[in-house]
Amino acid sequence: MALRLITNIHSIFGVTDENLPLMKGKNMKEVGVLNNAYLLFDKKIIDYGPMDQCPQNVPDTIDAEGGSILPSWCDSHTHIVYAGSRENEYVMRLQGKTYEEIAAAGGGILNSASKMTNADENTLYNDASERLNEVIKTGTGAIEIKSGYGLSFESEVKMLRVIKKLKENSDAEIKATFLGAHAIPAMYKQNRSAYITLITDTMIPYIAENQLADYCDVFCDEGFFSVKETDTILEIAAKFGLKAKIHANELANSGGVQIGIKHNAISVDHLERIGDDEIYALLQSDTIPTALPNASFFLQIPYSPCRKMIDAGLGVALASDFNPGSSPSGNIPLLLSIACNHMKLLPEEAFNAATINGAHAMEVADHLGSITKGKSASFILTIPIPNLSYMVYRFGTNHINKVWLKGNLQQNW
Repeated sequence: MALRLITNIHSIFGVTDENLPLMKGKNMKEVGVLNNAYLLFDKKIIDYGPMDQCPQNVPDTIDAEGGSILPSWCDSHTHIVYAGSRENEYVMRLQGKTYEEIAAAGGGILNSASKMTNADENTLYNDASERLNEVIKTGTGAIEIKSGYGLSFESEVKMLRVIKKLKENSDAEIKATFLGAHAIPAMYKQNRSAYITLITDTMIPYIAENQLADYCDVFCDEGFFSVKETDTILEIAAKFGLKAKIHANELANSGGVQIGIKHNAISVDHLERIGDDEIYALLQSDTIPTALPNASFFLQIPYSPCRKMIDAGLGVALASDFNPGSSPSGNIPLLLSIACNHMKLLPEEAFNAATINGAHAMEVADHLGSITKGKSASFILTIPIPNLSYMVYRFGTNHINKVWLKGNLQQNW
């Protein structure tokens, strides 16, 4: 791949000459900035610096015309492989229906699972590709995608095959997570242990043997999977080399945080309902607390107490939770505005939470999450903006001009 040069960059945000650790506490406010700059790259970032030191005579030169460069977003929690939408449930919720009433009417996760059973794999792939391209347009360059709308051996494996094909055909960095423990299927309502045995004795060994997933997730919460059940599933997953992630404490203070930490989970996600004990436990661990503000916004439930977590010294990641039921959006710029408005994050904290910390929550921070020499050339060129805060402040405006992933220019808009 030939060298390319971007000139007349107003600011490069997230620039650093070192591999950044997880940004924690007060350090989450720190964002490296280089003004009036150039950027030289091929598949990787080669060099950057002030315009008065800009290389000359690079044939492939792009004038940023005062736009700014940001690292691509790292979205560490999504469910973008699904069959059909669920806007009817959204309307039911607006009409005052409870989660239980919607579930009784055939809604919720089991609704998506029933649609998945008969879904054509090629259609699933094409639809998921469209969603993936949609979030790439808003700057996402790394994304974790979960199964979990299958809830049977055949459908879970089908979903994971689709994710594997997305990995093979996209410039985005993709991580796959097995989430067979998303809900108890209707046919197992009277025999929960049989479904858990199906997960541990059949699904996990097959998925591991065929290298279909990087992680294993469990929805450890009230009405879904208990701490004991979660413990059983993650113990088996670890034996087969699948690292833990957790849906925890969305609906209740469920013990999900603590069981995630016990299993050295890469992240515990949601965390709308946590207290001081959970924050203290996270401070003693390497597990990354990940908030999903889109779900709180859409469901009108409490937001994760990120301000309290950061002030306590934790490093927080933000992710979209893009899914058909509780967060039908993967737009990270909009998510940053929601996080700042409703969770009282500063724009710099939100930026770090969706870039370098999101990269750590996907274990890709060695080559993504910042503008660093030697890292992948996966970055965003904005339209002219005066500063990082302006991008969050002007919510709803599309500030994305171009996106490069692994050095390849994505679609021009």
